[in-house]
Amino acid sequence: KFGLALPYNMTRSAAQLAQLAEDSGWDGYFLGDAIWCEDPMIGLAAAATATKRIRLGTLIVPAPLRRPWKIASETGALDQLSEGRMILGLGAGATWMGWRSFPDEVTDLRARAELLDETIDILTLLDQRTPFDYNGKHFHVQLTLLEQIHYPPKPLQQPRIPLWVPGIWPHRKSIQRTLRCDGLLVEVQGADGRPTEPTADHIRAITSYVQANRTLTSPFEIVLNGSTAGLDRSQQASKLLPFLQAGATWWIEGLWGEPAAAVIERIRQGPPVLA
Repeated sequence: KFGLALPYNMTRSAAQLAQLAEDSGWDGYFLGDAIWCEDPMIGLAAAATATKRIRLGTLIVPAPLRRPWKIASETGALDQLSEGRMILGLGAGATWMGWRSFPDEVTDLRARAELLDETIDILTLLDQRTPFDYNGKHFHVQLTLLEQIHYPPKPLQQPRIPLWVPGIWPHRKSIQRTLRCDGLLVEVQGADGRPTEPTADHIRAITSYVQANRTLTSPFEIVLNGSTAGLDRSQQASKLLPFLQAGATWWIEGLWGEPAAAVIERIRQGPPVLA
């Protein structure tokens, strides 16, 4: 499947662009989140009312910035509004995106990873709309004290709204976290510790690991993002087919930082053609 990751802060045109993306054959429409930007949940709500088929999601919500029950409320509403098309991309947050301007936020990497893990746990339980108690290091829930008459409606997607989280290959703990979720946002770290471009061999290794170790039986997506801007159909196929053959299931065309005119033109061109 092919999705689009739109630039930040384009809420006024979110509905129009989503409709254009759907009409142009794209499969997914994703908005980003940061410590201070226009809220992607608002843009996705507008997009949901203007579309019927395209999947809608976040890439990504930084878990440390929102309490799990707030995320559950927002995504539950979007799942209902979109009639079951919501995908929640969730991460520990990119602190380089302005976090130092808000010193009350948690910036420690280990603490942010713990917050992400607990958020995954709690969201999974909240989406099922059954009583539970949860006692984590950072979050505590006593849903057994809340009468079920006060619960919001279940998300249309069950057993939960699909969760996609970053998986940094070959870091075992990062990849293992994704096995509890429904999608892996591929990141690769080179031998020097720096990010490096994924290759088909990386995707093949990730796919094998997931198949050997994931115990959940629900569908699982392996998600790549990048750019095919300026490539003709043959070049698009040459770039993307090896990833598809290695196990990737989504390609997200990243339009972050592109001017509005370029965004519209790329959407109109439609998704890459691999045939």
